Amino acid sequence: MKKVLFISYDGLTDPLGQSQILPYISGLSSNFKFTILSCEKKARFEQNNSIIKKICEESGIAWEYTFFRTSPPILAKYMDLYEMKRKASDLFQREQFDMIHCRSYIPMDIGLYLKKRYGVKLLFDMRGFWVDERVDGGLWNMKNPFYQIAFKTYKKKEAEYIKNADHIVSLTNVAKGEIQKWSSYNKQGISVIPCSVDFSVFSLNDQYDKLVAKKKLDYSSSDFVVGYLGSLGTWYLFDEMLLFFKELKKVYANAKFLFITPDKPEVILAAAKEKGLDTSDFSIFYARKRAEVAEKIKASDISLVFIKKCYSKMASSPTKLGELLALGVPVICNEGVGDVNEIITNAKGGLLLQGFSEKDFKEVIAQIPSVLKLKPEEIRSSNEGYYNLTKSIAEYSSIYNKVMSIKDTHIPSVVV
Repeated sequence: MKKVLFISYDGLTDPLGQSQILPYISGLSSNFKFTILSCEKKARFEQNNSIIKKICEESGIAWEYTFFRTSPPILAKYMDLYEMKRKASDLFQREQFDMIHCRSYIPMDIGLYLKKRYGVKLLFDMRGFWVDERVDGGLWNMKNPFYQIAFKTYKKKEAEYIKNADHIVSLTNVAKGEIQKWSSYNKQGISVIPCSVDFSVFSLNDQYDKLVAKKKLDYSSSDFVVGYLGSLGTWYLFDEMLLFFKELKKVYANAKFLFITPDKPEVILAAAKEKGLDTSDFSIFYARKRAEVAEKIKASDISLVFIKKCYSKMASSPTKLGELLALGVPVICNEGVGDVNEIITNAKGGLLLQGFSEKDFKEVIAQIPSVLKLKPEEIRSSNEGYYNLTKSIAEYSSIYNKVMSIKDTHIPSVVV
């Protein structure tokens, strides 16, 4: 059985690790022998490590990890990278892996080091335009000379990653087209695999399930529940969602806003109060397990996915969008993010918001009755081919076999 080292800077004990890493690797583990190297946050590790260890043991996955640092500022990331690189090198010398699967940019730095040193095959699973996300998300202030240098440095690294990968995985078709225009693109294989969904966990939300979920969360059957799933922050437009809800209340007086989020309730309620909203219309819950997330969000009549529109987001595949469509919950999304336009336009499942003005809100709110007529099974079935986890696992398996069959080639130099 071929050996694969999967490197992730995200922890397996993070929510993302449980939804977007382990389901794939568990599915692939019947055909490939995996070692996962991750970087774990200590608080989440202490809370969830027994769950993750059990999943790994059942799938025959070896799990190695380092711990995420937050200090000293800036240097912490370099210390994380150094420790992960050292551990990956030790693992390679012991296991002699046939391929390295790198999830995003920091792991790719480690993978490229191993390729140059040992000649191992290398899969670059981009997960987005990481360097541009730092700038677009305001994490790197380009007025600061330090971040100007960081941007130039990592853009050069990005070009090297693209040039030297044996295969590339993009989350969106829009991003794939953009990458193929880059001078660093070496005309190697590039596949599109979105953030997929386990349809067995996010099962069909029929009318009975919705009523049961509403009752458990103390809603009446007549309440019009607007759902939001996931964290708030950098990319998710919280203020715009509150303003939309304020406009919605003018038409749907019985509207309630449901948040399934790890964010603090007091922060959400304070922002709602500031916007002149009645906080009694807000319900906020945290769900630790994926099944619990699915169960609670089923109370939604409709759900919001508002994401900051910018260059880097063309490479984004919102996990929550696939999960909601798998349930059969109609969504309202803003246009211009990843493949969202195509998904919403070509498949039944929701409405596209052109902007965030009062006029834009009113136009979409007027269309809500039409999407409420959609049957949950129609929404689910029309999106299953795109988001299905089983299909994505099969695509990864095919990519692995192709990459491992590539004959050894010279590592090209990079000109930026």
